[in-house]
Amino acid sequence: MEFLLDPGIWVGLITLIILEIVLGIDNLVFIAILAEKLPPEQRDKARIIGLSLALIMRLGLLSVIAWLVTLTKPIVEFADLSFSGRDLILLFGGLFLVYKAVTELHEKIEGKLEVKSTSEVVYAGFGMVVAQIVVLDAVFSLDSVITAIGMVDNIYVMMAAVTIAVIVMLIASKPLTLFVNRHPTVVILCLSFLLLIGISLIAEGFGFHIPKGYIYSGIGVAILIEAFNQFSKRNVVKHESKIPLRHRTADSILKLMGGQVATQDADGQVSEAKDTFADEERYMIGGVLTLAERSVASIMTPRSQISWVNLDDSPEEIREKILSVPHSLFPVCRGSLDKVLSVVRAKELLDVVDDQEQLKDLIKRHRPIYIFEKMKVIDAINTLRTSKGSLVLVSDEFGVVQGLVSPLDVFEAIAGEFPDADEQLDLVKLDDTTWKASGMLDVYQLELELGMLDLVEEDAGYISVAGLILEKVDGEVEVGTELKYQGIHFEVTEMDSNRIKTVIIRH
Repeated sequence: MEFLLDPGIWVGLITLIILEIVLGIDNLVFIAILAEKLPPEQRDKARIIGLSLALIMRLGLLSVIAWLVTLTKPIVEFADLSFSGRDLILLFGGLFLVYKAVTELHEKIEGKLEVKSTSEVVYAGFGMVVAQIVVLDAVFSLDSVITAIGMVDNIYVMMAAVTIAVIVMLIASKPLTLFVNRHPTVVILCLSFLLLIGISLIAEGFGFHIPKGYIYSGIGVAILIEAFNQFSKRNVVKHESKIPLRHRTADSILKLMGGQVATQDADGQVSEAKDTFADEERYMIGGVLTLAERSVASIMTPRSQISWVNLDDSPEEIREKILSVPHSLFPVCRGSLDKVLSVVRAKELLDVVDDQEQLKDLIKRHRPIYIFEKMKVIDAINTLRTSKGSLVLVSDEFGVVQGLVSPLDVFEAIAGEFPDADEQLDLVKLDDTTWKASGMLDVYQLELELGMLDLVEEDAGYISVAGLILEKVDGEVEVGTELKYQGIHFEVTEMDSNRIKTVIIRH
């Protein structure tokens, strides 16, 4: 036990452990790649069996260390070249590494797309993978063990160092496997390392010594660069995760369809897909994607534009009101729009307008349906479905009617405007870069027309172009007021008292 007190023994042990671990890093990388070829339930088993057999093999090699020393003597001569057993092992081991690295790189770089299903995935044989792990470890074992011969004379120290190093490799192999397979660029980098190491082994087999420091310094720089790359990707993902999933999905699809996103630069990756979708298709797909984030208030007919019937009017006035507008459904109120009694069809109302009893029965049969103005359109669809074609009234938190919505409004949010005979289009295209818009134009509709997704901020307090201008402009808004926002130029051209009536939009 006296040898345990020798500082030289401990220095040699620690040095050998570090050497074995460092020399085993590239081995671990290849084990990670080979284990991935097995079914998931066999991968851990393959790593453990492969490294356990490798440990037995290394201990066996160390136990015949006297014979290993003789491997440095020439046993084959060819012309001016002579090869020792060590040289031949390094030569063929290097060729094996180069072959495996080139084969794997070819598969990765070729980039062939594979459609995999549970029944179609073909895995490598368990025994074949374990054999490759053992052979691979043998190549690195010979190199590291032979190098260690000149460092330590005590075979027990060597065995202890090898055992500890393999245990560390067993512990580190699974996390390394998961990391490597989660980052495809790391796989390419690691295969490049193995190719470099294979070439260095071939060179040493021919007698050209390449200092390990050169190889590992190059690998270290490459790892540092790849670390920067991985940190950059992680930060991008972290920032993207703060953007709502629907917005990111809509953004990606809009880019595919040839749309524009002001916060990102065109990268040329979707240039070939821009002609895939027609403008109408792009508009409709964009409309569907925005339904989940739009409130009912953004698609409703506003209160000021609602045509309603006042029961306080005479039958003649009611009849005249119904016949003067091209609507088939009317809210029936008592005195004001905030006192809605029913929503009935124009034909039914005309049939009973002169008979108060029948009118009361009609009103009782059709009770109004209310929804909250901040409800999302996607959530309101079920209510519209159960309304059986009737109008649904939209109210604020105080119960005041703010507008009404119908299935047609949802369809218009997807496909664009379908104005009634007494309505005008809210957005008219004057030329390729100029539009004439109503102040009441829905900002989401403008986004779809322009192919953008960032005119409406999260938790924005506006839903119309007029609201956008009023919120973004400092000071009083009047005819001639201009606003440049997200690359879009707005100019107010017509006012109705304090209300923005018409806006010219340039993009």
